Amino acid sequence: MRHRKAHRKLGRPSSHRLMMLRNMVTDLFRHERIETTFAKAKELRSFAEKLITLGKRGDLNAKREVLRYVMDKAVMRKLFNEIAPRYRDRKGGYIRIYRTGYRKGDGALLCIVELIPKEEGS
Repeated sequence: MRHRKAHRKLGRPSSHRLMMLRNMVTDLFRHERIETTFAKAKELRSFAEKLITLGKRGDLNAKREVLRYVMDKAVMRKLFNEIAPRYRDRKGGYIRIYRTGYRKGDGALLCIVELIPKEEGS
């Protein structure tokens, strides 16, 4: 039973899982939309929303905390200058997950993860 277990293991060791999430969140902020499996998307959502909340804070310590996870300084600048101000008046729910079907090889449920556009705001 998974009582009081906070995260999915995704069948990987912890170091691989963290690096995979770091790469995925960097690509999500760079392209504002990625395609992945549903289980990875649900893990990515909480990870990315915490970083966007740090981006809304906007101070130097928040930038340093974001750089611990985001793999590219240009993407960090985009997060603080473009993405976080977009959600200034929003309290959460910055990410949307669309299910797109099943992968042909192994039958995994695929989905598209994207940042909610500004015009749909609060």
